Amino acid sequence: MRELAAAMDQVFAEHFAADWIESWNAHDLNRILSHYTDDFEMSSPVIIQVAGEPSGTLKGKAAVAAYWGKALELIPDLKFELQSVLVGVGSITLYYKGARGRFAAEVFHFGPEQKVVKAFAHYAI
Repeated sequence: MRELAAAMDQVFAEHFAADWIESWNAHDLNRILSHYTDDFEMSSPVIIQVAGEPSGTLKGKAAVAAYWGKALELIPDLKFELQSVLVGVGSITLYYKGARGRFAAEVFHFGPEQKVVKAFAHYAI
């Protein structure tokens, strides 16, 4: 765990944030998914609405890809605007302006290969 904690520095966080935002703004689902492990978990209140999953959590790239693909279809003009990058131990939080101008924060937990293993999305009401 000591190696992983050292990897979560500001340079890594800013590079991840820039590429993640660019991937979403390009609507490039494969590029978006490249940031995640095959078995990652995603939790979001929007999953309940868009994917119909009452737990708000999806597991694995296939399930999340279907959800994100549907979300990109529903919001074809989706653009994210990064506000801030916060660094933690083995995790990064991105605070950004997202769909319909709502603010969001996503917390990304990384595995040893610096890929996201769990992500949690939070939205301003």
